[in-house]
Amino acid sequence: QVQLVESGGGLVQAGGSLRLSCVASGRTFRTYAMGWFRQAPGKEREIVAAINWAGGSQYYTDSVKGRFTISRDNAKDTVYLQMNSLKPEDTAVYYCAAGPNMVLSALLYTYWGQGTQVTISS
Repeated sequence: QVQLVESGGGLVQAGGSLRLSCVASGRTFRTYAMGWFRQAPGKEREIVAAINWAGGSQYYTDSVKGRFTISRDNAKDTVYLQMNSLKPEDTAVYYCAAGPNMVLSALLYTYWGQGTQVTISS
């Protein structure tokens, strides 16, 4: 069992930065791939970025490439999402998720956090 708690969301102006953190409980964190997803009002949940268990492989959706960076610290049971050059269209609730493989589908992630709101003003 893994419990995930996100933090770091907030309200920033366009062009600003935020760093999201997701802390996991449980001794098996380092065996899971991790993903960051987001869901805007009226839209489906979409993957933003993912990272494999060792941190050596990452995936980014096209709209965030070059602006967002996913990383993890297995010693701290934490995964991060550094978000730079934020745009109003990045506004959403951001969720972290843990699963057995680094995949794109939310259906294949086993554990989810409660989400953190990110709002970007223009």
